[in-house]
Amino acid sequence: MHAQHLTFKKDRYTVTTDPSLFQTDAIRDYLSQSSWAPGIDEETVRLSVRNSLCFGLLDGSDQIGFARLVTDYATFGYLCDVYVLDKYQKTGLGRWMIECCHAHPVFSRLRRIMLVTDSAPWLYQKLGYSPLNQPDFVWQINRPDIYRKSGQSE
Repeated sequence: MHAQHLTFKKDRYTVTTDPSLFQTDAIRDYLSQSSWAPGIDEETVRLSVRNSLCFGLLDGSDQIGFARLVTDYATFGYLCDVYVLDKYQKTGLGRWMIECCHAHPVFSRLRRIMLVTDSAPWLYQKLGYSPLNQPDFVWQINRPDIYRKSGQSE
């Protein structure tokens, strides 16, 4: 199902789809503190990475960013878990990582690619995404606290 791994280089930075180069601990550390996956556990991160087309952003061998495409590899993709560590933001690396996602052969065949963001809509708009503001067009079941154990507080 998964195609050959791709690697993109820019100066000392790399974007790769090779999961052997991903640092799932670093990914989990970031996601567990994020606004969209607070408290996510290591096993859930490992499963999500294993079952998605993922892009790791590396500075040398250090994981500094990530993007995950949940896809059927034929018609649909959901881009999620996109981040670049704070100290690397405003350097163009986030845009480059998304451009690398778009350059992947799977992306070119998908009829619909969706994402949900409240933190960087300006970035995605520049890269060809448009908002879905039609009433009752996008529906969801959203459980933002699913990774928190009952009784656990912030």
